[in-house]
Amino acid sequence: MQRKIHGQMSESFLIAGILSISGGLQDAYTYMYRGKVFANAQTGNIVLLAQNLVDRNWQAVLRYFSPLLSFALGVAMAECIRMKYQKAQKIHWRQLVLATEILLLFAVGFLPNAIDLLANAMVSFACAMQVQAFRKVNGYAFASTMCIGNLRSGMEALCAYGKTKDKKILRKSGYYFGIIFLFAVGAALGGHMIGYIGAKTIWISCTILLISFLCMFIKEEKEEHPEIMEEEQEIRDNLKNIRKEARDVEHILEDDIRSQIEKK
Repeated sequence: MQRKIHGQMSESFLIAGILSISGGLQDAYTYMYRGKVFANAQTGNIVLLAQNLVDRNWQAVLRYFSPLLSFALGVAMAECIRMKYQKAQKIHWRQLVLATEILLLFAVGFLPNAIDLLANAMVSFACAMQVQAFRKVNGYAFASTMCIGNLRSGMEALCAYGKTKDKKILRKSGYYFGIIFLFAVGAALGGHMIGYIGAKTIWISCTILLISFLCMFIKEEKEEHPEIMEEEQEIRDNLKNIRKEARDVEHILEDDIRSQIEKK
């Protein structure tokens, strides 16, 4: 019989899916509304930075360098939060990352296009915190703010399933393609809503992240595999037998030493 155990929700598919919707929306928001800058896809920013650097277009260089630097600082901030609050009992350190991200993105919604440079820097900072803090879904590495790694891992798992027919591997592939699909949903939602609410579109991302924050108070129930339970029980039994044998050997040695002393 399988036993239920409780784990953190932060690595569940539910949280990963919600964060991916938010990640897609953020990328669409900065690219379509904030001057064609990527909030998450820093590879694209590096390409555009290099191109404008060669052309000596210094204003554009600053536009693309700013989110790059902010992304790096966001990673550092997430790590600082993890190191300081990893052992916190009342709240998970990843929830603190989400709370910080929500506050930053909420502030971005008030910024006019005249200061897109600051807005993009803040969104990139928030994205970096998210991608650094949430890196696994059901034990598999993933990214909630970009797709290239997820696409590679999904296809790799799909090819492996074609060879092994292992349903666990097929499920792994499904996780990755599901994350990609939800990222696209977020991007479509963001692109569509920009025409209606403009700068405040980023507040939709805040709402999505708040849902993730609240969900993380729930302990996820997981089924512990019976074969793992059997192996653990076998290990415990073996250790128990080893300790018993060690005590028996100790008693034998004590008796032998006592008899040797008595002979003398």
